[in-house]
Amino acid sequence: MNAKRLGGALNHVFAYGSALLFVVPLYILINLAIRPVDDLSPAFLPTTRPTTDNLTRALTESNIGPAMVNSTVLTTISCLAIVVLATMAAYPLARSTAKLSNATFYLFLVGLLLPFQVALLPLYLTMRDLGLLGSVWSLIIYYAGLQMPFAIFLVTTFLRTSVPMEYEHAARIDGCGDVRAFIHVVVPLLRPVLGTVVILNAVGIWNDFFTPLLYLAGSHQETTPVVIFQFVGQYTVEWPLVFSGLLISMAPILILYLVFQRYVIHGFAGGLKG
Repeated sequence: MNAKRLGGALNHVFAYGSALLFVVPLYILINLAIRPVDDLSPAFLPTTRPTTDNLTRALTESNIGPAMVNSTVLTTISCLAIVVLATMAAYPLARSTAKLSNATFYLFLVGLLLPFQVALLPLYLTMRDLGLLGSVWSLIIYYAGLQMPFAIFLVTTFLRTSVPMEYEHAARIDGCGDVRAFIHVVVPLLRPVLGTVVILNAVGIWNDFFTPLLYLAGSHQETTPVVIFQFVGQYTVEWPLVFSGLLISMAPILILYLVFQRYVIHGFAGGLKG
């Protein structure tokens, strides 16, 4: 076997091994979610009595339905705010040649180095003073500010490396102003990187537990992870309901990923270039 074939075989082994690392936890999650409560066999063994009772109980004995609506509203508005603001900020940063523009770009990148825990308490106090605690708007503002540096970094770099300025010049020659050229020419070309920004932020926002627990505690706008945590009691844990809730909550975000997956690699490749 020559070196090329050996390298290809090793690549396949690595790829299948990596896929197995992701598939096995998913299999265990589904297996435990459809397993009867009295089935105490090891988690990796398939159940012989699959049931949907746990899924039904998770839906009827908790507020997971309204919580998923809250999570959907929160994730959608937050991602929309991130995409719009990051695109509007990245365009002048990518097209301007002034030294101040580069300095501003690197200033945004400083936000990638600062841990969010540094601002957690000041932001909480600010939201309290604004009367936004217990409202999803506090989290929308929080997520939009927190994720802005990385989104600006990806979109700016993608604009610089993957969107030639000739398209905008041609649009201006045809009579488009700067705003129309940006909206009708540049933004459609940003679909790969914007898809990447959406899926990365949507997964993080949908699955976030600590921040909604802090900002929405005791309100009727709790998100899905917070509601699932309510199955964990002080002395007992209803694991079948926990796994069923996790299975229900992961379905929307998994569908979103399957829709946008073709944009993720392309967006990362362009956004991390240069």
